[in-house]
Amino acid sequence: MTPREITDKMLEKDAFSKWLGVEVLDVGLGTSHIRFVVREDMCNGFGTAHGGIAHSVSDSAFAFACNSYGTKAVAAETAISYFKALYPGDVVDVIAEQEHRTRKLGRYRITLFREKEKVALFYATCYHLDLTWEK
Repeated sequence: MTPREITDKMLEKDAFSKWLGVEVLDVGLGTSHIRFVVREDMCNGFGTAHGGIAHSVSDSAFAFACNSYGTKAVAAETAISYFKALYPGDVVDVIAEQEHRTRKLGRYRITLFREKEKVALFYATCYHLDLTWEK
């Protein structure tokens, strides 16, 4: 299966990424580029996007990137740093890039941008299962 076919198959049952409004712009081996728009129902009491929104959309981009080789992979560790607040109406690009990959582990950097401004940085490690994606 191609990386895009795997991502499409993952999205079929991914109700949360659908709720986030994730739009997959590109996916390749070890990479993904998705976009979403911050909505009012994603905001906290300060009127900014809840931190869990940026974390969750980063996790989606990470999942698409680390599963792109055809081996099923799950998160083993994640961490995020927030640089700027996100507001309703913000269009956010989320770019996942593989930094290292072995047979069992992968390390990824996911960067969130509002236009060209970096707003958050998410790091994640995945564990490759002994299962493959099939059509």
